[in-house]
Order: sequence, then C-alpha cells, then structure tokens
Amino acid sequence: MFISSELRINEEIRSREIRVVDDQGQQLGVMTVREGIRIALERGLDLVEVAPNAKPSVCRIMDYGKHKYEQSKREKQAKKKQKVISVKEIRMSPKIDDHDFNVKIRSVDRFLKAGNKVKVTIRFRGREIVHTGIAKQKLDELAKRVKDSGVVERVPKLEGKNMIMILVPKTEETKTGNTKTAETEKVSKTTADENC
Repeated sequence: MFISSELRINEEIRSREIRVVDDQGQQLGVMTVREGIRIALERGLDLVEVAPNAKPSVCRIMDYGKHKYEQSKREKQAKKKQKVISVKEIRMSPKIDDHDFNVKIRSVDRFLKAGNKVKVTIRFRGREIVHTGIAKQKLDELAKRVKDSGVVERVPKLEGKNMIMILVPKTEETKTGNTKTAETEKVSKTTADENC
C-alpha cells in the first residue's frame, strides 16, 4: 500500500470518526480516534492516517518508525537501479587527418562501451559547407568502424553549419537483431520508395 511521506499519526489525527485497519490488514470498523489509539498502543504500534480524504478517513495500525525506514530503503534501491545515460559529444572537421580520425573513433568506441550516447558533430567553416558529401562519408565510416559497440540512432543530418549523427550503445536486443536501427529503417524506406 502506498503511503505518502507526510502522514498524521496518533494525536495528530483530526477526524472525529475513523475506519481502522489493523497491522494484519483486517478491518476493525469505524470508531473514534481515542479508541483507535488505545488499540494501537495495546499492540505497541502507532495509529497512522493513510487516507485522510475518505469518509470516514482510513487509519492503519503499524510501526511508523519501521515503515519510514523501509520506505527510505526502497527509495535508495530505486536510485541504485536507475541508469543515467549521458550524451558525449565528439567534434571534428571534414578535413580531419586519418590519425586524428582514428583517435576520435577510439573515443566514440570507449564512450559506447561505457553505456553513453554519442553525438558526433562535423563543423563546417567557410566554404567547407559545399563538401557535405565528404562529411557524410566520414560519419558513415565512423559508424561502420564502431558497429560492434553501437548503432546509429539518428543518421547524419545537416543542421545549419553542422552535420550531426547520434550513436547509441548496443543492447542485447540490437546484438541479436530484434530491433530496427536507424540504418535498417532508412534502407527499408528507400526500398519502399523505389517500389512505388
């Protein structure tokens, strides 16, 4: 049962009549707050208002300290299970040298193996913008060289003076071929267009 963090317990409960549920989940019926507190104290527990908006409000007999401890434990566990995926960016120019290009490929590979998304950006300066074909070839070559550790989420696309491609790490599904990558979607779209 979900219980909010700000609860009224024992003497803090303001309702005249309450519906009481015991620590085993049994309904004890409608009674006054004093009677509910008396029953809770006899069992060495607290009376906690869990549904203040109900008519009459619902109170549960429980160990409030233990409940708060378990709730904080659950929140910590949920935080541990969350995987934060950050986006790393690699920038280069269309005239990048082979050695520098290999260094960038190793960096992209390392980022993908660490579980990060990678945004690869080629920046055009001045008249380089007329050579978008060269930039596209570089990005396709990069995607081909890191295909063991990542797949293309977004194919190379020109945005202003930048050409951007996004790579994501390979998951178990993509390794077995169960999911479509951006590359296979692009191929299937072009074949569908050719058939029309």
